Amino acid sequence: MAIATSVKNFAKATVGHKDGVVPTVTTEDWARSVYRDPKKFVVDYFVTLFPILGWIGRYNFGWLTGDLIAGITVGIVLVPQSMSYAQIATLPPQYGLYSAFVGVFVYCFFATSKDVSIGPVAVMSLTVSQIIKAVNHSHPNEWEPQTIATTVSFICGFIVLGIGLLRLGFIVEFIPAPAVSGFMTGSAINIVVGQIPGLMGITGFDTRAATYLVIINSLKGLGRTTKDAAFGLTGLFALYAFRILFDRLSKRYPRRARLFFFLSVLRNGFVIVVLTIAAWLYTRHRKSEKGTYPIKILQTVPRGFQHVGPPSIQRPLLSALAGHIPVATIILLLEHIAISKSFGRVNGYKINPNQELIAIGVTNTVGSVFNAYPATGSFSRSALKSKCGVRTPLAGIFTGLVVIVALYGLTPAFFWIPSAGLSAIIIHAVADLVEKPKKVYEFWRVSPLEFVIWWAAVLVTVFSTIEDGIYTSICTSLALLLYRIARPRGNFLGRAKVSVDDGSDASREVFLPLKLADPEERSKLAPGIDVRPPAPGVLVYRLEESLLYPNCSLLNSTLVDYVKAHTRRGKDMGDVRLSDRPWNDPGPRKGHEAEELARDAAKPILRAIVLDFSTVSHLDTTGTQALVDTRNEVERWANRSIEFHFAGVLSPWIKRALVACGFGTGEPSARLPAEIAASQHYGGLENLTHGTITEENAHSDDPELGLKRDRDSGKFTTETTENAPKIDQYGALSSLDTPFFHFDLQSAVRAAELGANASDSKIDRRSTRSYDKDFGSGH
Repeated sequence: MAIATSVKNFAKATVGHKDGVVPTVTTEDWARSVYRDPKKFVVDYFVTLFPILGWIGRYNFGWLTGDLIAGITVGIVLVPQSMSYAQIATLPPQYGLYSAFVGVFVYCFFATSKDVSIGPVAVMSLTVSQIIKAVNHSHPNEWEPQTIATTVSFICGFIVLGIGLLRLGFIVEFIPAPAVSGFMTGSAINIVVGQIPGLMGITGFDTRAATYLVIINSLKGLGRTTKDAAFGLTGLFALYAFRILFDRLSKRYPRRARLFFFLSVLRNGFVIVVLTIAAWLYTRHRKSEKGTYPIKILQTVPRGFQHVGPPSIQRPLLSALAGHIPVATIILLLEHIAISKSFGRVNGYKINPNQELIAIGVTNTVGSVFNAYPATGSFSRSALKSKCGVRTPLAGIFTGLVVIVALYGLTPAFFWIPSAGLSAIIIHAVADLVEKPKKVYEFWRVSPLEFVIWWAAVLVTVFSTIEDGIYTSICTSLALLLYRIARPRGNFLGRAKVSVDDGSDASREVFLPLKLADPEERSKLAPGIDVRPPAPGVLVYRLEESLLYPNCSLLNSTLVDYVKAHTRRGKDMGDVRLSDRPWNDPGPRKGHEAEELARDAAKPILRAIVLDFSTVSHLDTTGTQALVDTRNEVERWANRSIEFHFAGVLSPWIKRALVACGFGTGEPSARLPAEIAASQHYGGLENLTHGTITEENAHSDDPELGLKRDRDSGKFTTETTENAPKIDQYGALSSLDTPFFHFDLQSAVRAAELGANASDSKIDRRSTRSYDKDFGSGH
């Protein structure tokens, strides 16, 4: 026991631990709060992996009806769409059906969203096509396109699954909505423009090139338009005609709106059926000797699943894909999370981002066994599913059954589907992803900088590639976030009285930025309110961001510069010779000495600084060092000890950090360390004090607060006097241990002003005693 005590005492002496310090939160407290019940934590973790267990036991016939209708309806739309999107990905149409089946079937077991429909989507399909193109360019004809696509599905799914299992889904939050919208809009424009040549039957150039090149080449190739245009343009016109017709009928006959809605939903299937019959009638007897037809049709679509088994993951292929995996992974998780959050918000439930990532990861990992290419959430099909009245994620099972029927029973009919008709379906579906002008204008109204990010994402995606577009949107968004963290706004505050909204003439005191004292500024935010500064010598500053290493130097500069500009220097430098001045203090301008000294003498003496920490959620080591530096610099300027009061310190870890560097406790500044986070240790400098602050100046009582410093320890003790109010009246958080921590800003400012008044009285008494001592009464 004695040995353990000795070791403990030695460790305390080594790190400089002092007994009797202010009690603060400890790492042991943190560990207990996180790991209260490890067994329950592990059990809950594995239970949450299968959300279906939470509701499948309550499944009923009412839910079944809604799920059946929604599932079959989405399936009818999904079949032609999945084959169309496979065409975008430069894959045979059956691979779109494989991805469609696995997506809707597997997702329901892991989903926390009832509305989202998983499967092939346009943006992911375009990304896969660009990856296939890049790999084939660097390794010509080494791997088949479907092998590349399946490998991308497996690797991206595995990465997203790992992110979800590690509960790292919060990383998606770093990409704001305007960046996602800009990227999606640019991608949709790319896809629509890339499908126009297929719609018109124009060939002879790369439709996956930059959008402006595709537009130029399409215009040049108008003279090569084929008969495919008759099917493509007719199909596109019919799709929009049915949509407009049924929307107007729904508004005119609201009682039959649901009927017209389902008729409108069937327009995709109806148009494909009609175009397929027309293509069969036209081409069945017009096969050339080379085996070609007058128009481009799908031709043979293999029946059922082909080559089901483990994916072939080859190391050379992984190396070739390495540079393209990040963007594919980002699209995979970003689009899905954005869609699931959107429908959860609209329909009144919350999704679990981590669990959604697990669902996407499992879907794509398992999908690689079926030769599927990457699948994620589809906005158009999810909207359709929601409007159909889906009740649970189990609707995906019925959608999967529709896809199975199509794979095993309708593949002979798929032979005659015109490719131009599929292009029409793609354009009709993807055009809705282009953001409406009204929404873009809202970006401008809310945040002009994010409006610029939106345009940057759109333009880069259109004029370059999807990969460049998404990296541009992410990098610019992160740059804006870092700038806002590194350059947060803050305000020096003053008092203002506002009326209480209770019908009476009562008023209450609030603190507003001092800049509102300017009538022009006040008219923008608070017209009719008079903002008055606090008592002379008291500064009140509100931080609007956590105090961290990127922004702490800004706080230091702001406070120190303001103090030097608005308060009087503690030491009279009027008679100090130039040779005795510090190298960085030029003194008054030559010829203006009297004017500047008079101007400085009119300023108040700095007494106290109040910092509003109500918006500060984190304080790191570099931030605490910046506070220490600020204290040292302002005390050196004022040539006296300055009280630092803190309001709204609600985090125990912030309190712990502040106490560690001597704030809040009333410890004399001369006894506090000059450095908390020293960049380098130099022997012999650790005992330096704060410039001209002496032990005598640091030991000051606060009679107005009913406090008295102990001359040995420097701590506050109570002083019972007739007029001394209790410390609790001024909102001290920990009574005598931390008298300069306060619950609210009003309490902190009142305490600082009372301390300043007490200090002024003390200075007056000291001046009188000094005069009597030096000159004597009557001399």
